Amino acid sequence: MSLYRDTGVVLRVQKLGEADRIITLLTRRHGKIRAVGKGVRRTMSRFGARLEPFGHVDLQLYTGRTLDVVTQVQTLDAFGAGLVDDYERYTAASAVLEAADRLTPEERTPAMRIYLLVVGALRTLANGEREPTLVLDAFLLRAMTQAGWAPALLECARCGEPGPHRAFNVPAGGSVCPTCRPPGSVSPAPETLELLSALLHGDWADAEAASAASRREGAGLVAAHVQWHVERQLRSLALVDRPGDDAPWPAEPERGADIASAGADPSPVAH
Repeated sequence: MSLYRDTGVVLRVQKLGEADRIITLLTRRHGKIRAVGKGVRRTMSRFGARLEPFGHVDLQLYTGRTLDVVTQVQTLDAFGAGLVDDYERYTAASAVLEAADRLTPEERTPAMRIYLLVVGALRTLANGEREPTLVLDAFLLRAMTQAGWAPALLECARCGEPGPHRAFNVPAGGSVCPTCRPPGSVSPAPETLELLSALLHGDWADAEAASAASRREGAGLVAAHVQWHVERQLRSLALVDRPGDDAPWPAEPERGADIASAGADPSPVAH
């Protein structure tokens, strides 16, 4: 039996049998792992309550044939306690977990930077330090950058011509110059691209000064960019409450379709 320890964030849980659960975690040293929590659904479980989504835990596991098994758990941060009573923060945090799950598809592939982004985003949301939608969009921008899919904001995604440019095309990778602009590109407001750049680089003074229209437009662009690259819809995004706007979240983009006409909003971990 091979034992090991790590710290991680619980991304999601699934029922297994009558009393067990499969726990999906994003860990500091081992990347994303799936492990069995034996008996955690029983009322008298020693650590069932610690293995819930949003939990930041230190745990010991042993390597099994198909799934590892959790043997010890200690709570480091119970982020859920600061999220469950606030719909806006809870839905933003749920989107953070789902995006982290989708952006780290390979189990046991090192993903320390995304792990740190997740912990920072959840801590910021739980403490109520920033506007939840800004935290979410900043996280998505930074996580996409770590995954190798950073959108071009200040230069042309195709030829590298310095910008800013007025056109934005998701399949092309972001901003595009007039020469490289593909059909179906959109023209976001200059303030929107400035907002996304501020969120990506942690300039919170400029990000929080952005208008609601710029936030909404930027959020749509970020959502379309993320879902294009992960090739599936992030369901949690549809539940995120965008203050002052009752419009539905952009639908799942289709490959080859014009999805650049999405919307706007940015957000990462607050430093």
